[in-house]
Amino acid sequence: MDLATLSGIIMLIAVPVFLLTGVPISISIGLGSTLAMVSLLPLENAMITASQRVFTGVNSFSLLAIPFFILAGIIMNNGGIARRLVNCAKVLSGRLPGALAQTNVVANMLFGAISGSGVAAAAAIGGTMSPLQEKEGYSKVYSAAVNIASAPTGMLIPPSNTLIVYSTVAGGVSISALFMAGYLPGVLWGLGVMIIAGILAKKLGYQSAERPTFKQGLTVFIDAIPSLLLIVIVIGGILKGVFTATEGSAIAVVYSLILSFVYKSLKVKDLPKIFMDTAKMTSIVIFMIGVSSIMSWVMAFTKIPTLIANGLLSLTDNTIIILLIMNVILLIVGTFMDPTPAVLIFTPIFLPIVTSFGMHPVHFGIMLVFNLCIGTITPPVGPILFTGCRIANLKIEEVIKQLMPYFAVTAAILLIVTFVPALSMTIPKLFNLL
Repeated sequence: MDLATLSGIIMLIAVPVFLLTGVPISISIGLGSTLAMVSLLPLENAMITASQRVFTGVNSFSLLAIPFFILAGIIMNNGGIARRLVNCAKVLSGRLPGALAQTNVVANMLFGAISGSGVAAAAAIGGTMSPLQEKEGYSKVYSAAVNIASAPTGMLIPPSNTLIVYSTVAGGVSISALFMAGYLPGVLWGLGVMIIAGILAKKLGYQSAERPTFKQGLTVFIDAIPSLLLIVIVIGGILKGVFTATEGSAIAVVYSLILSFVYKSLKVKDLPKIFMDTAKMTSIVIFMIGVSSIMSWVMAFTKIPTLIANGLLSLTDNTIIILLIMNVILLIVGTFMDPTPAVLIFTPIFLPIVTSFGMHPVHFGIMLVFNLCIGTITPPVGPILFTGCRIANLKIEEVIKQLMPYFAVTAAILLIVTFVPALSMTIPKLFNLL
């Protein structure tokens, strides 16, 4: 056994062992990868190389979009924007069965289209909608399940921090193309949740709300226009080439901050806490990217992606079977790993395989993120699942059974996303991004 193979084995054993002993994911990846590097290089050289890889991994202009979008999302969460989006969603979905639940879904999609975070959407919209639904006699479990199942649309509908990470790891795949590619899969996910929520609402006897008058609807819509304009300004500016995705994220912060002060929902004294929350969330993501760069170096040196690709291709050369196997692996991984480390680890492994049989990196990126979105609402990790249950003051065991129909519909949509490239590729092609 040569030294490179031995180092790869050390890393593949060390990382799971650290995880099983309760070491945080980022530390497990960093320690396991560094141990493998030490077996390849003298200790001093290994430490220097590991440090350089961490710096190189985070030294990317495009990654600046992540803290800015996180900050924009937190500002919106505290600045009265979520409430206006909920009111707008009520107008759009008020006549559907289980009207308040349908409002929750639409509001999560709108909030996700502004903040780019599924967890932020689950907290902001769930916190607003749960009391309203409980007051109208909705079951807490039903309401929580709808909120949790629809919140991941924020990770697909642009802007999406997860797609930004994928763009960086995949070698500079166009962020604009990825953003546009996420629209139809994200909307389809939301529609799937709305259908299930409507069917269950009819069974449970939750009625549709009274249709608002034209004047009431117009008033609500006008009130929400400044919030909705953020989507037009940021995404429109990126598509038109007025600014990059990173510059767009900074504009989103300035716009949401001004809007929150205009709404008088945010005060200057609130800013230090908002900045601290942003710093905490950003540090987790950026540190994960840094230590994963060490793993990427070890994987490249030891040719682990090539070995895995050869092993997978030796099983079958049927692209349908290969994609199904990848989906199963990613679904399993998503249940115990956050999206960011999963993207960082599995992109360099799977991307060369799918591109070898003609799958576009943009299409693969949407398939990858869609898989990991499902993982955010499944135990044992499931950040959106935990957030939604905490907002509703429910135990996870109480909600899981209610989530089963939503798992089924999202799995069906995943197959469509995987095997119908047009769903992801049509909009980017329309805007000449591919």
